[in-house]
Amino acid sequence: MNRNVWLLFCCQALMNAVMSGQTVMAALVGHSLAVDKTLNTLPMAIQMAAMMCASIPASMVFARLGRKPGFWLGCLGSFAGSITYAIGIWRGSFALYCLGAVPAGLGWGIAQHLRFAAAEVAQPEYRPRAISLVMAGGVLAAIIGPELVKRTNMLIPPLAFLGTYICLTVLPVIAAILLVFISVPPAVRTTDAPVPIRSILARPNFIVAVACSMVGYGTMNLVMASTPLEMMFCGFGIDSSADVIRAHSIAMFLPGFITGRLIQRYGVYRVIVAGGALTLLCVALNISLTPGYGEFLAALTLLGVGWNFMFVGGTTLLSTAYAPAERMRVQATNDFIVFGTVACTAFASGALEASTGWTSLNLTVVPAVLIAVALTGWHWASRARLASASA
Repeated sequence: MNRNVWLLFCCQALMNAVMSGQTVMAALVGHSLAVDKTLNTLPMAIQMAAMMCASIPASMVFARLGRKPGFWLGCLGSFAGSITYAIGIWRGSFALYCLGAVPAGLGWGIAQHLRFAAAEVAQPEYRPRAISLVMAGGVLAAIIGPELVKRTNMLIPPLAFLGTYICLTVLPVIAAILLVFISVPPAVRTTDAPVPIRSILARPNFIVAVACSMVGYGTMNLVMASTPLEMMFCGFGIDSSADVIRAHSIAMFLPGFITGRLIQRYGVYRVIVAGGALTLLCVALNISLTPGYGEFLAALTLLGVGWNFMFVGGTTLLSTAYAPAERMRVQATNDFIVFGTVACTAFASGALEASTGWTSLNLTVVPAVLIAVALTGWHWASRARLASASA
């Protein structure tokens, strides 16, 4: 189990590094190529939409062929996406650059299932720790991705970021090689009729799990996607944006080394609520202070930890919402909803930043977080009442 989890950790790190570097570059490249500046974050929105669309076909590949062939397909998508991004920059074509977001998003969407594979190779009592540890691979990604951007953004002058995208093609190739050495349980085949979607959507565990993951990821992406642009408007350069995104990415994934233990000790509900509180602190910091490097750094750090607590907590809660034979269908439904929301926030981020400003963009986060926390509290109280009645 340990060997498999650590190999999944490395694959997660490599695939996350591609996304981490893309986060630094996407809005800046979009701003330079797009005529309409409200479309700055359109490439990121398309990538997130492709992530959402990857959920259903990925679950079918995993169910028929197993985890490893599915993950290899994801590596291929990530590779093709970086190549197409590079061609778009080379040709100076915003449309071609946006096209690269499709395979990149498909690859990234498939890579999201690495956390589910971690749950499958671990015993039930260790699943929170296995999930959080694999997601902690993002710590290495937070170092690798932005550092590649800083060191290679003018590798092929005068075309900024062309060399970076070429370098990023190496990472999914390494991940594909590591997958050869991973052992995961075979797909669970059943002759029973598929679980109706309406039945899945009606389960309280599923509802709360999806709400927490959806709000945690969506609100984080809404603020993060426009941060490099806001920093540029405040006079900061690419290196400063890369450093802030790197700190944010580290804050997203570094808690993964302890989040599973926190869930085991304090319960998944307390951890989710703490994540919501940290996200609200990020908003308060963003709207209450004069924008400066330190303020951006502190706010994005709080946002990263808040995302980790809500997303890991939601994923852990989701693992209690299905039987083994249902897992692919339930996981695909979860990711379709979650990453559909993320795609919407990626597009809305650029539009809100351009039309209403930084403060309004941040304030849109508050109602969603409060609703997710309220749902968590309701489910927590309901479980407590059931436990009391059983006793």
